[in-house]
Amino acid sequence: MKWDEVRRLYPERFVKIQILASHIENSVRFMDDMAVIQAFEDEKEATRELVRATDDILVYHTGKEKIEVPIKQIFGFRGAI
Repeated sequence: MKWDEVRRLYPERFVKIQILASHIENSVRFMDDMAVIQAFEDEKEATRELVRATDDILVYHTGKEKIEVPIKQIFGFRGAI
């Protein structure tokens, strides 16, 4: 399913989606194909699901015209030496 179709089916709602296909351009991940897992009426419930999200599962609001996620580079890590 494309983002335009998700927006049409679930207007002005948070949706939990599984990313099926994506591509990266200039450190931004663009979602090409997705499947809707769940739609939320309650913003707090959507936030709880967002905290549990993994790389290929996102919670996003359909009020946004495009679905894209910036990729942040991590230059170091913490750990015992």
